[in-house]
Amino acid sequence: MKHAETDSFWADWSRLNSSERELFKDAVRALNDALAERGLRAVPEWPPKLRVRPMTGRPGIWELTWSFAGSDGRATFEIADFDGQPGIRWRRVGRYDVYAQP
Repeated sequence: MKHAETDSFWADWSRLNSSERELFKDAVRALNDALAERGLRAVPEWPPKLRVRPMTGRPGIWELTWSFAGSDGRATFEIADFDGQPGIRWRRVGRYDVYAQP
């Protein structure tokens, strides 16, 4: 799956510990699988465990939860077009506070 990351994402990423990074990578794999299997649907059937949903008041930005324990892992992203191929632009990753400026 094609992807890109914002500078904010990389700043957030640098603050994650190795365990948090692995949990996030697991979530990314599940998200990529859902996108690959979506067929002709504009929006995939997201894995329920990730609690993916559109952000309220932020058109085009999605939120997901990649951990409920300890780190309260959250991320924001957009579904983007990369040379005619669907992909994900990761905006933020971290804890609940990333939602303040997604």
